[in-house]
This record gives sequence, C-alpha cells and structure tokens, in this order.
Amino acid sequence: MLWLEIAGTVIGLIYLWLEYRASVWLWAANIVMPAIYIFIYAESGFYADMGINIYYLVASLYGWAVWLRRGDNGKELPITRTPRRKIIPLTLLGIASMAAILFILLRYTDSTVPYGDSFTTAASIVALYMLARKYVEQWLVWIAIDAVCCWLYVSKGLYPTAALYGLYTLLAIFGYRKWLKLMDENNHKDETIQTA
Repeated sequence: MLWLEIAGTVIGLIYLWLEYRASVWLWAANIVMPAIYIFIYAESGFYADMGINIYYLVASLYGWAVWLRRGDNGKELPITRTPRRKIIPLTLLGIASMAAILFILLRYTDSTVPYGDSFTTAASIVALYMLARKYVEQWLVWIAIDAVCCWLYVSKGLYPTAALYGLYTLLAIFGYRKWLKLMDENNHKDETIQTA
C-alpha cells in the first residue's frame, strides 16, 4: 500500500504543477490519481473520500471537455472571478452535500473521521466544479480543503499523503496568486486588442 500511496503522491504533484500552469493536461492526471486513491481511502476508512473519486473521474471528463471547447471567437475558456450569482448556489451545494455525506457516514459506515471527511468531500465537489469553470477562487476552497486533509491524514498515520496535502496547501496559495496574474494578463491583452 505504501508504494501505491507514493505513486498517488507523485501523480498528485504532477497534477498540481499542471493546475498551477492552467494546463488542460491536469485533467488527465486527475483521472489517474483518483483511481489510485480509491484503494488507499478504502483501506484507511475514508469512505467519503473513496466515494468522491467516482465524482472526480466524471468531473474530470467534464472539465477536460469544457477546457477544450472553444467559444465562437475560437478562444479558450478564460480564467475569471466566480460570478456573484453563483456564490449562494455553490455555498448551498456545499452545505447540502456535507449534510448528506455526514448522514451517510454516521448512519451506514464505521468512518473514523466523519465530520472532516464529509467537509473535505463536499468542499471538493464545489472546488472541482469551480476549477472546471476556471474560477480563480477555486484555489481558496482548495487551500481550506488541503489544510484540513493534511491534519486528518497525519492523525491517521498516512504521512506521505499528509505531506502531499501540506505541500498542496502551500502551493495552492501560489496557485491563487499565479491565476490572478494570468487573469490580469488576459484581461490586459483583451483590452489592448479592443483598443487597437
């Protein structure tokens, strides 16, 4: 299991590097990584995290399709801020998902970390959708998720995975700053084209 965990950690680092660069190939890594972690989470009792990997596979296919789709102007989907009209629905989705996952974990499983597991799983549902839409604030959600995951994995003795999520927390801060810069550069480029 340790070798599988190390492989998942390495693919996770590749995924994060690709996400930092806003590369469409992040979706390929995000298909392989969940396949590995299904086994790790099942063995460790993180049932919601195990289950969310099915969502990750489907959402990654959706995200890949969205990122590859070109608009009428032939340009790729730009990095933008989360539209205000989406904030309340995304928040409600997160709360409802956490409540449903927590109910299932408490009632039907022997989960050893039901509250933390349900929070990180529900927040990941929201964050992955935000990533698929290229909303820059997705990084802020991932910072919270990664920090909580790091603590949970240390408490369960999953040290390579905890180290990965500790690194994710730090790199998500840099990723947020990088995407803000990319968004500003893209907006400046669009303004230059419009005034030319």
